[in-house]
Amino acid sequence: MALAARLWRFLPFRRGAAPGSRLSAGTSGSRGHCGPCRLRGFEVMGNPGTFKRGLLLSALSYLGFETYQVISQAAVVHATAKVEEILEQADYLYESGETEKLYQLLTQYKESEDAELLWRLARASRDVAQLSRTSEEEKKLLVYEALEYAKRALEKNESSFAAHKWYAICLSDVGDYEGIKAKIANAYIIKEHFEKAIELNPKDATSIHLMGIWCYTFAEMPWYQRRIAKMLFATPPTSTYEKALSYFHRAEQVDPNFYSKNLLLLGKTYLKLHNKKLAAFWLMKAKDYPAHTEEDKQIQTEAAQLLTSFSEKN
Repeated sequence: MALAARLWRFLPFRRGAAPGSRLSAGTSGSRGHCGPCRLRGFEVMGNPGTFKRGLLLSALSYLGFETYQVISQAAVVHATAKVEEILEQADYLYESGETEKLYQLLTQYKESEDAELLWRLARASRDVAQLSRTSEEEKKLLVYEALEYAKRALEKNESSFAAHKWYAICLSDVGDYEGIKAKIANAYIIKEHFEKAIELNPKDATSIHLMGIWCYTFAEMPWYQRRIAKMLFATPPTSTYEKALSYFHRAEQVDPNFYSKNLLLLGKTYLKLHNKKLAAFWLMKAKDYPAHTEEDKQIQTEAAQLLTSFSEKN
């Protein structure tokens, strides 16, 4: 507005002033001297009315641009507030175990450019895929869909530990449909993203747990898969049960009892290391873990079966 006022003062014609009065510098007696002066001014400026309209348009254009900026900034603030609201709803549904409602909520925003929303959508897609009532055909579609959302989340924000984590998880899931060669070939990529997630957030127990699973998987890899790995890599991915155990314990230290599967895998890893006493301790904790999800129920059943086999052998 200040600029508009300054421009208005310099307009050649104002209310209450005679046309041309700002252009005349002399009196009636000096008309012969000022004529050429005025003519030169008109040669530069053209018609005074045109000049006035030009300045007015410039002022209005500037004001229009300022208004546009204000509206744009307000729109960004509104959009940000809306995303935050969606994320709050999504987190509430996730904590409540409302898997399908969460997926329905987030798929409305699948074209979003927000990394936080996209990795949550990847997670929700994967969770729906793992429901027992999801058909095999639908499960496959959801697994690939989840990978695409995770990939986009990572592209939007490479500093998001959750984007790295869920990209690695979804890439591993896709390997189940692309064969053992693809799964082994992606192993180093998966490990790299889990390690990056831990680096970005050392307090995320889930990322640490997943590195434990990576180590456990390659520690128990059967001989024929090791042979394939040797064909694909000069130095194929390998690990040990001891390394897996260290990650599972580290996850438990960061967030005790955060996940029933971590308890189960502590028990199973101790079994692999022939420590039945500690195996029984962790399997009992897994069996007694409150079942909030279908996965928790499956883990309870597996832990109970392993404990039963203990008692039978003893």
